[in-house]
Amino acid sequence: MEEFSEIIDTISGIVWGWPMIILLIGTHLFLTIILKVPQRKIFTAIRMSFHADKGSVGDVSHFGALATSLAATIGTGNIIGVATAISLGGPGAVFWCFLTGILGIATKYSEGLLAVKYRVKTRNGEILGGPMYALERGLGMKWLAVLFCIFTCFAAFGIGNAVQAKAISDNLSQFFPTADPSHVKAVIGITTSALVSIVIFGGVKKITRICANLVPLMAALYIIGCIYILFVNYEHLLPAIKWIVSDAFSVEAGLGGAAGVAIMTTMRYGIARGLFSNEAGLGSAPIIGAAAQSKNPVRQALVLSSGVFWDSVVICTMTGLVIVSSILAFDHIEIGSSGILTEHAFGQIPYVGTPILSAGIVTFAFSTILGWCYCGEKAIEYLGGKKLIKPYRMMWVIVTIIGSCMGLTLVWNISDIMNALMAVPNLIALLLLYKVLCSETRHYLWNNNLDEVKDETIEI
Repeated sequence: MEEFSEIIDTISGIVWGWPMIILLIGTHLFLTIILKVPQRKIFTAIRMSFHADKGSVGDVSHFGALATSLAATIGTGNIIGVATAISLGGPGAVFWCFLTGILGIATKYSEGLLAVKYRVKTRNGEILGGPMYALERGLGMKWLAVLFCIFTCFAAFGIGNAVQAKAISDNLSQFFPTADPSHVKAVIGITTSALVSIVIFGGVKKITRICANLVPLMAALYIIGCIYILFVNYEHLLPAIKWIVSDAFSVEAGLGGAAGVAIMTTMRYGIARGLFSNEAGLGSAPIIGAAAQSKNPVRQALVLSSGVFWDSVVICTMTGLVIVSSILAFDHIEIGSSGILTEHAFGQIPYVGTPILSAGIVTFAFSTILGWCYCGEKAIEYLGGKKLIKPYRMMWVIVTIIGSCMGLTLVWNISDIMNALMAVPNLIALLLLYKVLCSETRHYLWNNNLDEVKDETIEI
């Protein structure tokens, strides 16, 4: 297992080399420029997310789709992922994570636009969409759509399941210090899988309802906790920001050379964890967003893009500032100890700090498992029809148990590899369909036709 873990780590390093980083950041920049900086419409997008387009084609509301999308993105990547990025890549990784989020808003907007424009309706009235339909209908590249769905199925088990299940078991097992850790994690895994199965076998509307209740509450509590810590560490806040920025471009990043990593590694972990967290360019969110009731493609595109703002620009950045300012404030917090970075930071909140952190991780992770299950289901349905959904759900429940007991580094590296493979077909679709993106954006957004109703959904 140790040799296998080393092999996976090597592959992850190769996959997340310069070509992948250039492709991802390059796509973010390209779409930001040709779409005239859609990030400037972020507050319009946030406002629009709370207004339902009643009577429009779709299975769920704008907010329901956004909540489910956020459920799939706001997870361990926002807490443990940021801590891991800082531990392995130095404080500068926070900068690259933040930058990925800012630029990624344009990419998430583009994904949402194509998802609604090329979505389809089944005979039973269900709405289906995502990069696979954009690749098939928009580009005629069904073979690449098939590859995307294959990668999505595997990626879902990593980023959306095993990593999250591992986070839940690690967090809850600490409350049973005298028991055998392996036995405790197995029990937690079985319990988590049982709860997951109750929800996922209820379908997309049940998943959406659960996520719409869980995500806003826990996100609010977590943000309040971060604000409190930043207030306590206010003297170290400005130095933390300076350290993050300077470290992002340092040849040798890390605390006193302890991390000993070059800028390439800093960028790798910052960008990889940024993608893991906000999923801009990954192609998962548009699968969920395609089911939203929307008057036209651009309205849902705007709503979907706001998810990156909440996920990366707000939550990931606050987590990074909390951790780095706490490292500066307390000598006993070492940058290399990713497992306890956030624990030490939240330990500054009297009495409720650790419970808030644990509750946040567990709730975020659980909701991510639910959101990603839907993404995986739609990918497997594209490949082989509805007959494969039930076996996929059963496998999903089993992986939840297995993931609870796996090694943390191995799980993260496998997830990074699958994320990269999944992102490539989606990024190709975004780049090749740029004329469609410009045309739709010009008509609805630049020419102020956001209230125009246009449904291009076809029946299959």
